[in-house]
Amino acid sequence: MNWKLYFSTSIGKKLQMAATGLFLCVFLVVHCYVNALVFFHDGGKQFDEAAHFMGTNIVIRIVEFGLFGFLLLHIVQGLLLYSKNHARRTNYEVKAGNKTSPWYSRSMALLGTLILMFLVLHLYKFWGPNRLSQLVNGKELNLFKMMKLEFQELWVVIVYVLGCISLGWHLVHGFYSAFQTFGLGMSKYKALIKFIGVAFSIIVPLIFSLMPIAFYFVHQVSLNH
Repeated sequence: MNWKLYFSTSIGKKLQMAATGLFLCVFLVVHCYVNALVFFHDGGKQFDEAAHFMGTNIVIRIVEFGLFGFLLLHIVQGLLLYSKNHARRTNYEVKAGNKTSPWYSRSMALLGTLILMFLVLHLYKFWGPNRLSQLVNGKELNLFKMMKLEFQELWVVIVYVLGCISLGWHLVHGFYSAFQTFGLGMSKYKALIKFIGVAFSIIVPLIFSLMPIAFYFVHQVSLNH
């Protein structure tokens, strides 16, 4: 394989986008499973145990570095592809695209930017302080208690929900597009891939968004009693 072409051509960039996107989908499944544990009525015990495992397991920590690398590559290549496609687009192509493709498939850069803003907030509120505490004090923070505190703020909940909505729309197009890039979009599994992609883009963001909403309303109920 000519690695220079793989990293410089449009086809190479699309393959990178597809590969990193699918890897990030696997991360979303794991992260979604851990977050869903907050819905058990055990005071966050199962969630804290899972969060502790994710934060201290050496294999997970190594994968974490790869995750950030793939995320950065996904963002950079996405922006490069968007800039290149936008520069080449003619007025006719724009008009035709507006008629033949869904709006979210033409707004991947915008949706990706909104997700990035949401991700920065998430890292600032939770991941960053926890990792800093591990490095400085040698111990983890209680993430369940942190979420209970942070999600008392309505604006934080709104930003999280909007980020999850953006993620859902991003996945609707991105999931199927990744398989299409690998040549599976026109196979006999096309309908199945589309179905899984739509289900994935609804279920995962929904679970993520229900978490801050639940914390917020539980807090509001406690204030009224």
